[in-house]
Amino acid sequence: MNLTDKIYIAGHNGMVGSAILRTLKAKGYNNFLLKRSDEVDLRNQQAVNELFQKEKPAYIFLAAAKVGGIQANNTYRADFIYDNLIMEANVIHAAYVNQATKLLFLGSSCIYPKNAPQPLKEEYLLTGLLEPTNEPYAIAKIAGIKLCDAYRAQYGCNFISAMPTNLYGPNDNYDLSNSHVLPALLRKFHTATVNGDPGVTVWGSGAPLREFLHVDDMAEACIFLMNNFEEEGYVNVGTGHDLSIGDLALMIKKITGFSGNIVFDKSKPDGTMRKLMDVSKLSTLGWKYSIDLEDGIRSVYEGYKSASFV
Repeated sequence: MNLTDKIYIAGHNGMVGSAILRTLKAKGYNNFLLKRSDEVDLRNQQAVNELFQKEKPAYIFLAAAKVGGIQANNTYRADFIYDNLIMEANVIHAAYVNQATKLLFLGSSCIYPKNAPQPLKEEYLLTGLLEPTNEPYAIAKIAGIKLCDAYRAQYGCNFISAMPTNLYGPNDNYDLSNSHVLPALLRKFHTATVNGDPGVTVWGSGAPLREFLHVDDMAEACIFLMNNFEEEGYVNVGTGHDLSIGDLALMIKKITGFSGNIVFDKSKPDGTMRKLMDVSKLSTLGWKYSIDLEDGIRSVYEGYKSASFV
């Protein structure tokens, strides 16, 4: 990408999209196409086609998606598969019709089979059954990968895909009813510290292992792939390291200054015992994460404390 090439970031207000925009600006890129969902509904094919015909973006980061936690994924199954399928299909097809130079589609680690071996290698895709609670979302994301590959095979489009591990960072979701584990724990420990509570309850045994990547590192990886990767299939993006939920809770306890006890509620589900990305493909390409987990959480916590909703 040249600094003056027109870059469309679909989903630029979300956690990943905003990180990509922030990182591109810091690198000197200066020609952006940015539209909120109330300006252009990506589920509307005519609106998407008109946008692309008018603006002719050269590079597209497809980070727009309907997302949510386990409860939302399981409750609104039709919305999650329809909205995500139609958005990615509209954008990918419009990119082909209007001869975009390159497109990067962003997926999710939930595309892997529920019982896939660990760590998760790219070749494990479609080798087993998905986790039932988020199957509609996962199928939509798998379809996005296959769309990119099909347009590459039939039309020669330079469309690529990346699958991130669990992300955290600025613009994360701290709603306890549908947030992911790291922001949920950060909010719980902060509230307990402010209120002087004697303990914080953590769901499950604390034994499951999870991998976390700062969203700014994810943005760096996306830009790296846009400039350096041109193959079918997709690339895992992560750190290649994980830790237990119990150790994560201890780290967040330390960062927030909480002095009480951690109580593990073993009546609550643990979920999958391990979800670790194999990042050897990305490492071979020449990219590695740079933000240490504890340093990253400290930075996020400082931003959380200063936010107006705290």
